[in-house]
Amino acid sequence: MANAPKTSTTKQEKGSTGSNIFASLSIIFCLVIGALVWKYIMGDPNNFIDNNPENQPKPGNYFGMVYHAGFVVPVLLGEFLMVWVFAIERFIVIGRASGKGNVGNFVRKVQSLIGGGNIDSAIVECDKQKGSVANVIKSGLLKYKDVSANPDLDTEQATVAIQKEIEEATALEMPMLEKNLTVIATLVSIGTLTGLLGTVTGMIRAFAALATGGSPDSAMLANGISEALVNTATGIGTSTVAIIFYNIFTSKIDTLTYSIDEAGFSIIQTYAASHK
Repeated sequence: MANAPKTSTTKQEKGSTGSNIFASLSIIFCLVIGALVWKYIMGDPNNFIDNNPENQPKPGNYFGMVYHAGFVVPVLLGEFLMVWVFAIERFIVIGRASGKGNVGNFVRKVQSLIGGGNIDSAIVECDKQKGSVANVIKSGLLKYKDVSANPDLDTEQATVAIQKEIEEATALEMPMLEKNLTVIATLVSIGTLTGLLGTVTGMIRAFAALATGGSPDSAMLANGISEALVNTATGIGTSTVAIIFYNIFTSKIDTLTYSIDEAGFSIIQTYAASHK
């Protein structure tokens, strides 16, 4: 028993290391893809007059207009791609944590079995469900059986032991659900700030065109305004999508946490009621 926590902690550390490597590689990958899309797709000569990227975009060519929006665009494209990559990764992880079936139905079934004293059947249901929620509940049920077989423990000590087991299992299973949410939360702010940076650089170019002697350089003025508006729109779009996904994931994690708390309370209350 003394070695079990060390093993679980080691697994958690390995999972954390793997998640950190994934996050680092994903960020680099997204930025590289953003730069390649900006350079070779949006900067394709076919998007510009006389097939020259230095010229104005062809009328109605959006890619050419975005290309002329400046060096901040590939960064914004990379950030927008990051939101989707980490969102897909979180959907997969949270889906696995939920298990094979509906979490709410699973918890209600386990509560019913626990209330009827069918602890072994509840454990079997946990094995069928799988996932982090089922693992935590199973740990509590196994501790329930363990303390029930120990006549030296009074009811208060036993319930404390069960609660502690559930809390420790939760501490090992649940943190990975929030692992990369910090990246999505950061992109909410970074997307807006990067877009603002592009807006400022675009306005600098626009005012530089107005400040030239004689008649203003209309091409430079248009490029500056285009840079400002495109970067603003892309930054706001990135932040908006990131906020939506962040709220979805926090809601899902709260639901899983509540399910664990609800089942854990049922386990403790059932033991206390049956050992008065």
